Amino acid sequence: MRSAIGIEEPDLLLVVDVQKDFCPGGRLEIKEGDAVVPVINRLARLFRHAVLTQDWHPAGHLSFASAQPGKRPFESIALPYGEQTLWPDHCVQGSDGAEFHAGLSVLCSELILRKGFRRDVDSYSAFKENDRKTSTGLRGYLKERGFRRLFAVGLALDVCVRFSAEDAAEAGFETYVVVDACRAVDPRAGLEAAKRSFAKAGVTMVESAALAS
Repeated sequence: MRSAIGIEEPDLLLVVDVQKDFCPGGRLEIKEGDAVVPVINRLARLFRHAVLTQDWHPAGHLSFASAQPGKRPFESIALPYGEQTLWPDHCVQGSDGAEFHAGLSVLCSELILRKGFRRDVDSYSAFKENDRKTSTGLRGYLKERGFRRLFAVGLALDVCVRFSAEDAAEAGFETYVVVDACRAVDPRAGLEAAKRSFAKAGVTMVESAALAS
């Protein structure tokens, strides 16, 4: 962990999928998912720029276990682009569960990026869909805007935050994950796997207390 990282003008806060369905009571509830909200709100006051991502699935999305006869949530299936975990129906377009957590306040947000809207491919990362070929366009947007450092927060640490952060590093951004502003689907194994993967990808894990204006 590092200490005393000053937030500067070209830095970006990437807020990943802080939506009702991922918070307690939601269809794909992450334990203590709503605990990230006050931490993210505090961090947002340090930044001048932010992007929010929003899971935005059509009904019957192929990643839903309900769309795969005989399958249950958290089982896996083989698809042309690789292994796909099946999830409970969540973040369906236009549903209440797809909305951002009511307490989230990121006034510096300049873009809401919706992902997972293609019925036949899932999308964990803010940069690439799960086929690892289809771009969301975020890389070009951030490069065009001149951002150099990216600080990722949100849900879930071991899935969408992880894929987003690693793709950001691969795209050439200096990338940090603010660990206390995230929660994992699997708080133990998922967190440990993310740590190992971040180390290989060149992603730095920090605590929110280490960031300063």
